[in-house]
Amino acid sequence: MADKVKLSKDGSSIDFVQSESIPTSLKKFRQSPEIEGFYRFIFENDLQKEAYEILDRIIVQRKAKKSQDKKLQAAEDKKDQKKKK
Repeated sequence: MADKVKLSKDGSSIDFVQSESIPTSLKKFRQSPEIEGFYRFIFENDLQKEAYEILDRIIVQRKAKKSQDKKLQAAEDKKDQKKKK
């Protein structure tokens, strides 16, 4: 299999080979060249811990935003109900 990820000589940039088609299922997404290359880059450069910490932060932020959005929606729904009465 050809290299999917190319790191610049100074290590400042990453070059991924992109495919033209967008995967339609989760299984195909995981097997897409871009994701496979990204996983390979993380593994080959021993960045598993850093990648985990980044993904964990993203998950926490998304959960907080989702919770905040639900609270705002509930408050708006309450206002709408009061206006109807």
